[in-house]
Amino acid sequence: MTQSAKLLSLVLVLLSTFALQHAAGEDEQARPNIVIFLTDDQGWGDLACYGHPLIHSPNLDKFASEGMRFTQCYSACAVCSPSRSAILTGRTPYRNGVWRWIPDGSGYHLRQSEISIAKLLREQGYATCHVGKWHLNGKFNSPDQPQPDDHGYDWWLATQNNARPNHINPTNYVRNREATGKLEGPSAVVAVEEAVRWLKEEKKEDAPFFLTVWTHEPHQPIESASRFMESYKEIEDEGIRQHHGNITQLDHAFGMLMHALDRLGETNNTLVVFTSDNGPEGSGTRVGSRTRGSTGGLRGRKRHTHEGGIRVPGIIRWPGHIEPGSVCETPIIGSDLFPTICQIVGIPLPADRVIDGTSIVPLFSGGTIERDQPLYWRNHLAPEQYKVGLREGNWKIVGSHDLKTFELYNLKNDPKETTDLAEEYPERFSKMRKELIDHDRAVLADGPDWWKEDDGR
Repeated sequence: MTQSAKLLSLVLVLLSTFALQHAAGEDEQARPNIVIFLTDDQGWGDLACYGHPLIHSPNLDKFASEGMRFTQCYSACAVCSPSRSAILTGRTPYRNGVWRWIPDGSGYHLRQSEISIAKLLREQGYATCHVGKWHLNGKFNSPDQPQPDDHGYDWWLATQNNARPNHINPTNYVRNREATGKLEGPSAVVAVEEAVRWLKEEKKEDAPFFLTVWTHEPHQPIESASRFMESYKEIEDEGIRQHHGNITQLDHAFGMLMHALDRLGETNNTLVVFTSDNGPEGSGTRVGSRTRGSTGGLRGRKRHTHEGGIRVPGIIRWPGHIEPGSVCETPIIGSDLFPTICQIVGIPLPADRVIDGTSIVPLFSGGTIERDQPLYWRNHLAPEQYKVGLREGNWKIVGSHDLKTFELYNLKNDPKETTDLAEEYPERFSKMRKELIDHDRAVLADGPDWWKEDDGR
């Protein structure tokens, strides 16, 4: 072979190698790993990066500087089980059947007829894992109701509801249908350690992964390791020390997971979502109480349809796709995660059912989104006069259980919902009242009517 022929052959080999590497790189970017890190009862104001003056959350603050922080992120309900069901299915809770928080032993559950994002991703070759709280069935770890593996998870370590006896050394975890007994350490740390071990030892080699980490912190019964309360030692009220330590405890666990992604070389090809299932528990003011979460000054708390019950932290990082340190003021909701992931991975949305969320991918690059279904809430434990709500643009209407009394707010001018504008804007009020009544009727007609047989308590 002549020298020129050898050179030509080498060039062709290099070009071919580059083309293959480029194609592989494009395929890798089209199939990123996905992590959803969900906390329990964490208020909108419960992080330093959301303005809390005392809470130490260095890992999540750093994470916000690396991704996009949403100022108007919502849970799909003001209590836990429904908001979780919406994240997995993209469907508002009364539509997917998980209309209330699920008591241990009850018949309510996320039906197997619902299509979870974990199931869709597993069908696409993703390795799937869930760790932490589950709370999507009453008959946990029983053949009588679907368990996490029935909804698409290869591997799981979970509890039905809360960590028992509290967040330190939990005794009620189940791994792949086998009770674990007592596990040492804070519950969030235990969950993340399991997730990291799965990534290193159990996950299918070379498969992209979908990982949901749902912490028990800071849901009661709150218990924080002493090292995480050290930053608050000057605070006299032990309840505050325990609550704030609990946030720092889950922040530490989150940092452990982010460090593991770094060590495994997965950070740049992993979309990570951080959010909460609803607003904070309790009054937030009772001395000695550990339920001291912050709504950031918003009206209402957990169980409420006002902003303090449903507006939650929301931060997303996706290197190369989201500008570090960016802030987005567009309202988003937990049910948006399902269609967002479907768009990213290239999965068609199910055509046989209503998907209430919308893909928020355009927001990652500064674009806008259009919704087919409105932002809507029905909260079974909310006060009777504030059971339902609907948001359209900057306007939000809140209505009673019997849909006879309503209040109208402009959230841009009045995010704390102090002034009812129903009389001042009668046309807007009439339009949104009709939209809420019509949409509520459609949702209730679509899902199972379990709610008709229960008083919601």
